Amino acid sequence: MKEDVRDKPSLEHEDVLRLNFIRSPGIFLYRQHYRAGLRSHIMEVLSPEDVARETAGVIIDGLKHFPRARPLKMLRIFRTRFNSLRDAEEELKRIKIVGKHLAPDYIARSDEFLVHYARHGKYELLLCGLQEYVEGEVIDPWSHLDENHLVSLLSFMGFAKDEDLERISNRWIRRIREKAEHFIDRLKQMIAQSNHIPDLAGVGNLILTRFGNIRLVDINNISRVSFNRTIPLDDRGYPVCDKSIEALSLMEQKLLCRTLDRGDPIYNMFLDPERMKDVKEVEKRFHILVKEDREGPGAGQYIHRY
Repeated sequence: MKEDVRDKPSLEHEDVLRLNFIRSPGIFLYRQHYRAGLRSHIMEVLSPEDVARETAGVIIDGLKHFPRARPLKMLRIFRTRFNSLRDAEEELKRIKIVGKHLAPDYIARSDEFLVHYARHGKYELLLCGLQEYVEGEVIDPWSHLDENHLVSLLSFMGFAKDEDLERISNRWIRRIREKAEHFIDRLKQMIAQSNHIPDLAGVGNLILTRFGNIRLVDINNISRVSFNRTIPLDDRGYPVCDKSIEALSLMEQKLLCRTLDRGDPIYNMFLDPERMKDVKEVEKRFHILVKEDREGPGAGQYIHRY
């Protein structure tokens, strides 16, 4: 019996080619990206020529290098099961809300599509997306995010010479702060106008580019923001709404060097000390359940900070 692609902990190139909506053999190679987790498979779409250079190496100035193949696109295969076309359309609406507020500068552009996934002679709705590959370094709201840390990220992106770093780092940090302010304003506007927020808490969900932009690359856990005392949980039992707003507040404090406005309705509700204490307990229970379910599909790969 062919295993459901949504249940597999990981995928290989051959698994993708066996999907009824993927052309086989096709002209691309597929390799699982390291961020694949509980909610979607994320496959790098690669050129065979680039993979061949990565494997065999190339000679540059007498030295052999093995340049890693750069993805042309990222193929996302969502694990979500939809009971009806209407449910799938609701999911697409949430994705479009995020795109409306963050595109084009603050999100990895993505084209979502619904397909009929063939399984045991029947067809089920499956949501997929072809997403822009964003190159850069992961930015973690829970890390220091001071000037030294930001400069170290810049050096990881290829500015290895001290004179290069000294020449551009101050200008680059100013640009990060400027772009971060726009990003945070867009997110707050999204909450105010649509009552939705994307997952900002997941490790690797935010990428800092060489141009100083913060780009959201994970769009498959969009939470509704409800201004009440109930702590909303996602379908896995994670308090993603509260943790994403906490992440938003940390970026505002660290990247903008700004004291939070406790009169802001968002922060007044979600950063209440008693509520945050309850959220931390919920999050701990979530991680205990994930640990106990390590034999399940993708378990242990979905990581959040707390």
